[in-house]
Amino acid sequence: MSAPTLVILAAGMASRYGSQKQTEGFGPSGETIMDYSIYDAIRAGFGKVVFIIREDFSEAFKASFEPKLNGKIATDYVYQSLDKFTEGKNVNPERTKPWGTAHAVLCTKGAVNEPFAVINADDYYGAEAFVQAYDFLTKECNDRTYCILGYELSNTLSENGTVSRGVCSMDAHNVLTQINERTKIYRKDGIIVFEEDGIETPLAEDTRVSMNFMCFAPNFIDLCAQEFDKFLVAQGQGLKSEFYIPVVTGQFAKLGLGDVKVIPTNAKWFGVTYKEDAPMVKANIEALVASGTYPNQLW
Repeated sequence: MSAPTLVILAAGMASRYGSQKQTEGFGPSGETIMDYSIYDAIRAGFGKVVFIIREDFSEAFKASFEPKLNGKIATDYVYQSLDKFTEGKNVNPERTKPWGTAHAVLCTKGAVNEPFAVINADDYYGAEAFVQAYDFLTKECNDRTYCILGYELSNTLSENGTVSRGVCSMDAHNVLTQINERTKIYRKDGIIVFEEDGIETPLAEDTRVSMNFMCFAPNFIDLCAQEFDKFLVAQGQGLKSEFYIPVVTGQFAKLGLGDVKVIPTNAKWFGVTYKEDAPMVKANIEALVASGTYPNQLW
């Protein structure tokens, strides 16, 4: 059995952040957040990393990552663009926004043929979570069993704006029963709420949420293809509609195709959604380096 692959979602337009945060240096030697994820993945046993990026910044991206990763882990690059998997479909010609994270995974078709984990480029997930993901991918993952790394909601908020989270509901065996993408979560008067259609609904502090760290068998990519066709029929004319990984994952369970386990993790998460988050990220990384979790220079 081949070692699992790490798929990194790095094609986002970074509209809220305002720059290419995926390649911004946050570590003491200019390391990106991705560098720490890749370092943790290598230590956990992953055999390959596949970057999903936009072709227009591929040259600079490769120039940044290839020299330091050469000989340490196999690499591959997949380009996400609006035209992929839309041929013959009725889509809005004025759309410029990417189709979303599940479309990004669909773009790996042909490049990923082994069990794989998916993460965001601009999120720090913690070394423990990569060990948990590797164990699942090598021991439990199959065509009928996927997993989500479930983080505590209270540990995933930003002080600088609202966040989007896949809110997980599960049974007594930690099997996912439903996942709801909440696109506007924030803390108000000490309570976490999500807002939808102008209505605020409270969420418990320890609610388990998806941070887009999920583990799949390769057949998930085929499911993305099937669901994307349905998505385009329903929402292909939208300028901002998005095709999310958590939605497809929820469909996997809803259609009775198998189980999605929610693996609780105590790993520390932090991320960069807004520019104002950057100082906090740098401070957290400095603390991890000071504690000996990471060397002063990763590569």
